[in-house]
Amino acid sequence: MAKRDYYEVLGIDKGASAEQIKKAYRKKAIEHHPDKNPGDKSAEDKFKEAAEAYEILSDADKKARYDQYGHGAFEGGGGGGGFHGGMNMDDIFSQFGDIFGSAFGGGGGFGGFGGGGGQRRMKGSNLRIKVKLTLEEIANGVEKKVKVKRKVQAKGVTYTTCPTCNGAGQVLKITNTILGRMQSATTCHSCGGTGQILDGRPNNADAQGMVMEDETVSIKIPAGVADGMQLKVSNKGNDAPGSNSVPGDLIVAIEETEHETLKREGENLHLDLYISVAEAALGTSKDIETVSGRVRIKLEEGIQSGKILRLKGKGLPSINSYGNGDLLIHVNVWTPKSLNKEQRQFFEKALTDDNFIPKPEKSDKSFFEKVKDMFS
Repeated sequence: MAKRDYYEVLGIDKGASAEQIKKAYRKKAIEHHPDKNPGDKSAEDKFKEAAEAYEILSDADKKARYDQYGHGAFEGGGGGGGFHGGMNMDDIFSQFGDIFGSAFGGGGGFGGFGGGGGQRRMKGSNLRIKVKLTLEEIANGVEKKVKVKRKVQAKGVTYTTCPTCNGAGQVLKITNTILGRMQSATTCHSCGGTGQILDGRPNNADAQGMVMEDETVSIKIPAGVADGMQLKVSNKGNDAPGSNSVPGDLIVAIEETEHETLKREGENLHLDLYISVAEAALGTSKDIETVSGRVRIKLEEGIQSGKILRLKGKGLPSINSYGNGDLLIHVNVWTPKSLNKEQRQFFEKALTDDNFIPKPEKSDKSFFEKVKDMFS
């Protein structure tokens, strides 16, 4: 059967750089590696075919000769060198094993897909809690102390080197096949890859030498957080067994409590302010609540319902940038729902009073124009 073009084998074009050739070969080698395709003769052939292509194209001199003469440049003892045309698995891994890196256990032989080789440093599981915050706490930032129940290593627990893997975290297996000696590495079943096993534990500990303990954790929450955000407190999750293990993390979910009068929209806050008809006609001053304390605002006489007043910088800080949002005050003129005799007479007279007849000017914007201005 005629040989396939080496560039076609690796899926690259003739202009590929040395790094691109190396990357393409590694991809093909991992895809067709015998450990991933046990018993698949077609995969073995493609694996060797890719190695043959890489042997030629990774060498500048051989690549130049191949580009000029094709496969004929190496036929009839043409000085291909290496293992071109008659390779075996030991040759491939001895010459190109460093290319595979951690995907093959970090060595020249087979084994350990995804394992990375060697002892694993265990990390404990994460813990998750919710923390409720008021708008005032969100505006200023706050430090919260919370009690969490963590799984920790018991006092007095000891670990020793795993006798199965001698602390390596992996066990090696060597088999003889028609392709030669094959070496595979798998995670040690005795220690789970940590290289250690439990040696001694107190009576109150579980089978892994762990106990549950309450701990008070201090959490610094920055200003500007929002409902649903998550913060991470490193190393305050559960411990993991083993003397070289590291704790998991504490994941803190922010829960925003509803404010009595203020509504949040991003960094802006909204307040509905209700005033009487008399206050709207005569003008008035009002004390209103903000996240930084009470402030007094002045309402001019003749203010209309639907007017939006903006207090710059009286909203919430942005967690991602400088500056604060605004406080938007929505003025609502309250119409009385019931009238006594004198009040009714007053408004009946006002019905025909020219001063009470609506005469909107161009400066009196509609509700939709006010909303548009508010978000512009």
